[in-house]
Amino acid sequence: MLARSLFATALLAVSSAVSAQSITRPSEFYFDADANTVKPVVAVRETGDVAMEKLVKIVERNPRAKAEVAQLAHMAMAAGRVDLGRQLYGRALGAIDRSDGLWRSVVWNYGWDLYRAGDSEGALAQWRSLVEGRSVTAAWMPPTLALALWSVGRKDEAVQWYAAAVRTEPQQWNTTAQFTRLLPEWRETDRTVLTEVQAAWALNPPSWP
Repeated sequence: MLARSLFATALLAVSSAVSAQSITRPSEFYFDADANTVKPVVAVRETGDVAMEKLVKIVERNPRAKAEVAQLAHMAMAAGRVDLGRQLYGRALGAIDRSDGLWRSVVWNYGWDLYRAGDSEGALAQWRSLVEGRSVTAAWMPPTLALALWSVGRKDEAVQWYAAAVRTEPQQWNTTAQFTRLLPEWRETDRTVLTEVQAAWALNPPSWP
């Protein structure tokens, strides 16, 4: 299969360590859009095998191509090639540091790809690095971290983060009624998990601070 051979061509042995470390306590409010983070990494606009072929050719010509490797990594993960996706994400992140404008979006997408591959601990580690990467209180943080923390069994922390979403926009987050509108890119299973977090919050809303 073309996709398999193209991914194989792109394979480089770079590993990505995952760690479920402690995470900072939530702030009171999270209003920042953080638009440069919450976006896909798109180096080429084509899709499918055409995109993979183009990306691989670019990477072959320029081994330090960063966005192209990150896009290949996402495509590998989406195709179920999780080990390959990890290796490619490791390569992309190895070529950039936190001062690079691409770093936050690569880490954001890597977190989601890990979560959707069933690695909630790995996803949490990626998103934790974004929270600690610079001083930002982004709107994506409370629901996303609540999702990840609940998924790894850290339920009290998940409720604390969900409470930050409610403090920020109470009319949006105090019920589940707007989850589909607020979280259009999430899978239904993801929203179902967040529904459990919301229910736990509603039973015993934590105080602030």
